Amino acid sequence: MILPTFELHQPRTLDELIATARGLRDAGEAFDYMAGGTDVLPNYKNRLNAKPHVVSLALCEGLDEVRADRIGARATIADIARDPVLAEHWPGLVEAARQVSSPPLRNLGTLGGNLLLDTRCFYFNQSGFWRDAKGNCLKAEGDVCLVVPQEEICYATYSGDMAPMVLVLDATLHLAGPDGERAVRARDFWAFDGITRFHKRPEELLTAVSFPDAARGLRTGYRKLRVRDTIEYPVMGVAMGLEAAGGKVARLELAVTGSEAVPLYYGDLGLGGRTIDAGLGEELDRKLVRTVNAYRNVPFPPSYRKAMAGVFARDLLATLAR
Repeated sequence: MILPTFELHQPRTLDELIATARGLRDAGEAFDYMAGGTDVLPNYKNRLNAKPHVVSLALCEGLDEVRADRIGARATIADIARDPVLAEHWPGLVEAARQVSSPPLRNLGTLGGNLLLDTRCFYFNQSGFWRDAKGNCLKAEGDVCLVVPQEEICYATYSGDMAPMVLVLDATLHLAGPDGERAVRARDFWAFDGITRFHKRPEELLTAVSFPDAARGLRTGYRKLRVRDTIEYPVMGVAMGLEAAGGKVARLELAVTGSEAVPLYYGDLGLGGRTIDAGLGEELDRKLVRTVNAYRNVPFPPSYRKAMAGVFARDLLATLAR
């Protein structure tokens, strides 16, 4: 498909980028930020909420740092997947990065782009011709959600791989915009709606993600359900952090992606302090299956995706305990 017409802006510094965003906002011009473009451009080709202006981050300096305590938002998924320092400190984050899509797309896609990934749905991610024939949904030209029919909340599914591990590690997201800089705890960032998605103003840019020292005691891992082993988004993904002491759970952090409109943090599901054994794994499985919701708007039926969330959690607990 052919891209719609838009004006491309290519600032070279963060200050220049913010000035560009301020000018467009003050002029009442809608725009999108774009880094690798692996999510934005396919949506534009399908005429899904395309904007008249696109501000590219490709030439912007200083947003691609990769350190143990901080990763720039323009660092590519491939950079994260092969970084030995990150593999030592945050193996679950690297594990998640290695499962994102395929090698060519990991070379283009960025951490910021994956965290801010647009939600997906059978009724949204289609051509304009398909949508016109079926009837448009709340997220694309319509006024009713076709997954859960009502007019207030879009139930398109969030399908980023990196977000659940960012939640497990209790990371902080750093934003910059025309009105200044601010930091938001990841666990407070996402907003339950497939359109709103997160607590970020359109003109704000995600610049970096930082990780607290308190997360260093966690052993971390990630499991992903998808139709094919490459390219596919997660239709269920589970991230876990475990700290054990004396054979018991000192700390358990659990987060899920690919189930609802946002990635969700579940904490320890009330299992803190319990002895780590097969019985605990089975209880974790049951509790997560009862807790997780899923909707019929991505591949695999909801019941299967919920069941696999429990299987993944049980497997992660056993693996990290070893």
